[in-house]
Amino acid sequence: MEIQTIAIFILWLFLYAYMIIASIDFGAGFYAFYAISTKEEPKLIGLINRHLSSIWELATLFFIFFFVGVVGIFPRVAYYYGVPLLVPGCVAMIFLAIRGSFYTFQQYGGKRSKYFLLLYGATSLLIPVTLSTVLTISEGGFIIENGTDIRFYPLKLITNFYSLSVMLLAVCSVLFISAMFLIYSAKLIEDSESENKLRKYVLVWSFPTIISSIIVFASMKLHNGIHFERMHNVWGYFLTSLVCFSIAIFLVIKRKRYGVAFMLVLLQYFFAFFGYGVSHLPYILYPYLRLETSFAKSHLAYILIILFVIFLIGITIYFIFLMINKPIFQKLYLKDYEKNDVIK
Repeated sequence: MEIQTIAIFILWLFLYAYMIIASIDFGAGFYAFYAISTKEEPKLIGLINRHLSSIWELATLFFIFFFVGVVGIFPRVAYYYGVPLLVPGCVAMIFLAIRGSFYTFQQYGGKRSKYFLLLYGATSLLIPVTLSTVLTISEGGFIIENGTDIRFYPLKLITNFYSLSVMLLAVCSVLFISAMFLIYSAKLIEDSESENKLRKYVLVWSFPTIISSIIVFASMKLHNGIHFERMHNVWGYFLTSLVCFSIAIFLVIKRKRYGVAFMLVLLQYFFAFFGYGVSHLPYILYPYLRLETSFAKSHLAYILIILFVIFLIGITIYFIFLMINKPIFQKLYLKDYEKNDVIK
């Protein structure tokens, strides 16, 4: 395997980790807004609030690693994506500032405003929608290079059918992944009331998630026929993803093994995400950026790859330790949960 392939695989792992963790964070934020607005069970609000204070830091860490890795290992990406990412990037930063302000006031006892709460719930879904445009841009058609001039067409991006379908999938996935994680958390602390409520959320969002995935596939054929045909060569990834999804939903319906169901959802998105990534290669941006011509053959790039591998090995061992030592994990979880029982 060539070094640039290893590098993009590692960066794709970071992006996948960010996608999952950020989905839990953003989804929990929206459910918190919904629960407070509808005056849901206090335990459910407390369960959700527990995650708002611990997950977003981890998501930020993975995003920073991914961003630094892309710029340091594939510097040409910054040249092409610089202007296109400026618009969604600025919008996402504004939304993140709103969420961060709400979280700060919430933690330090600030008075809660209904309008601020509404903004918080809305931004929890608008941020993933904004960030999803990065993958859409990579499919080509929104950036035109004319000599040294690179033009970006944002209006085309937000009105394109494929782009809109990816945004829809982003919203559905955020709510589905977050609900799956929260139902496992509720089961872990034996909170039956929250478990029943979250089980409904999982089942409600499972159908839109799979339908939006199908719409993305169909719109991909219209937008980028080359990539669509390459996806046929890795159909096994997507079939495995569908099988994982089906088993996970079956377990939720039967009210069994929520931990296994959540792991299956992680595998569902792992295979779908990597199936998309493998079929996307060798292009990083259709049709201008290819993997082999974008790689920076410098000492910095090799050092970053080594550091990222060490980090991935370390964090993998840590999470395996937590999963194997479930009593320790549960003890830590319950202790933190008791401190954040109810949003006051």
